[in-house]
Amino acid sequence: MPDGMDVFKDLSKDMKRITVAIDGYSSCGKSTMAKELARYAGYVYVDTGAMYRAVALYAMERGIITREGIDEVRLAEVMPEIDITFAVQADGSQHTVLNGEDVEGRIRSLEVADGASRVSTIGFVRRALVERQQAMGREKGIVMDGRDIGTVVFPDAELKVFATATAEVRAERRCRELEEKGTPMPYEEVLANVRERDWRDSHRAESPLRRAEDARLLDNSTLTKEEQSAVLRQWFDETVNRG
Repeated sequence: MPDGMDVFKDLSKDMKRITVAIDGYSSCGKSTMAKELARYAGYVYVDTGAMYRAVALYAMERGIITREGIDEVRLAEVMPEIDITFAVQADGSQHTVLNGEDVEGRIRSLEVADGASRVSTIGFVRRALVERQQAMGREKGIVMDGRDIGTVVFPDAELKVFATATAEVRAERRCRELEEKGTPMPYEEVLANVRERDWRDSHRAESPLRRAEDARLLDNSTLTKEEQSAVLRQWFDETVNRG
């Protein structure tokens, strides 16, 4: 796949640079915590979930992914065509760009999220994206979130975090997000989707979701964003200053 690293600039502070790997279940707010920590550290942030969503969107729009299944032969054929980069906006936010088109809004639907969960079980998709992700983090000074960052992409990351929360809390958060975007869905339907994705992510044959042995557990079921941020900053500072 084409290299998209030219969209990033070295924003790291003049200090020891590390790799931060944040893994965990869906709707745990991994992207939010990773973005905030990257801003605090002056690091590059990479949303690996957005990369899988972009692959899913590309495949869905071409009929490669349907409710009946995935045409893996066709998906393998089109993978080299898929160019995923990230564009920093004027307000500091980061948008996903698929083959030169800003698709940030389109990849955030529940349908595309489900498609991403499905393509993430396919070995050649994961291997292609893991290779890209590893290239992005070679120089360190990066915060990356996903499902297998601390176990597969960066097993030697200096700081690993595994985020979790109850399925019910995560479903409530997802419902609020969908409502804010003008695409509300019934709570029970969202909860069922959360549980299905949990099972799929943790039982897939290729790089299943699991907590790395040396990952710090962050259960944010009852934490405010401020409390969560304080914990992450403390862990980051401790890691950077260690030794």
